[in-house]
Amino acid sequence: MSKAKVIKVQGSDIAIFTKDKNDFICITDIAKTKHGDSRAADVIKNWIRSRSTLEFLGTWEQLYNPGFKVVEFDHFKMNAGLPSFVLSPGTWVQKTQAIGIYVQKGKYGGTYAHKDIAFEFCSAINPVFKLFLIKEFQRLKEDESNQLKLEWNLQRTISKINYRIHTDAIKENLIPKEITQVQANLVYANEADLLNVALFGMTAKEWRDASPDKTGNIRDYASLEQLVVLSNMESINALLIQQNLPQGERLQQLNKVAIAQMKSLVESSSMKKLKE
Repeated sequence: MSKAKVIKVQGSDIAIFTKDKNDFICITDIAKTKHGDSRAADVIKNWIRSRSTLEFLGTWEQLYNPGFKVVEFDHFKMNAGLPSFVLSPGTWVQKTQAIGIYVQKGKYGGTYAHKDIAFEFCSAINPVFKLFLIKEFQRLKEDESNQLKLEWNLQRTISKINYRIHTDAIKENLIPKEITQVQANLVYANEADLLNVALFGMTAKEWRDASPDKTGNIRDYASLEQLVVLSNMESINALLIQQNLPQGERLQQLNKVAIAQMKSLVESSSMKKLKE
C-alpha cells in the first residue's frame, strides 16, 4: 500500500490510499464533515445497514471480487431494515470477504472505501460535498498523471543521452585508425592480412595473440558495417594490384578508403534499419 495522500475539500482533510492500483477514500473523514468526530462511526454503520446500500455494495463486489461470499451477503440483505439489524464495516468485510471497504489502523486510521463506494456514501450524507470531493480528487489524479509524464520524459531523455554516449563509443571503436609508417613499410604475407591491417589495424595472427579466449578469426567478430567495407576494399585492392602499385602504397590507400567508408556507414540511417 502506498503512502496516504491528503486532499483538502471545503476546508476538510480527506485521506486517500492507493491499494492494488485502486484508490480508496476515507469515508470516516467524509462523515466527520457532516456530523463531527464523535458520530462518524455511527453515520457509517447506519449507512451500511440500509437495504439500498447493501444492494449497491453486493453488486459492486460481485462485479470486481471473485472471492465475495454471496450467501452471507444474502443473509445481510434479508435482515436489512429490521430494527434489530446492526452492521459495521469490519463485520461486513469479515463475513463476506469484501474488498471494496477496509478498516485502517494507526495514522490516517478510519474506514476506507473504493472511490466508487466512497462517492456513493457521499451522495447519501452530503451531495454538495460530493461535488467538491470529485473535483479535488480529479485534480489529484491529474497532478499524479503530470508527474508520471515528467518522470517518463526525464527517463526518456536520460536513455537518449546514454544511447548517444554508447553509440558514439561504438563509432569511435569501429572507425579505423590511420596506419603508422611502420605498418606501411612491413611486407604482408597475403592480401587478406593487408586488408585486415587497413580496416582492423592488425593482422590475423596479431588478433589471435590479443584474443586468446576467442575462437575463429578476426572477421568472425566484424560488425555489419565492417563487413560491407571489407567487401568494397577487396574490389578496390584488385584494381590497385592491376595498376602495379606497391603493397605499402596500396595499404595506405585502402586504409583511407576504410576510414572514409566507415565514417559514412556508422551515420547511415539505412544501415541502422538493416541492424534493427
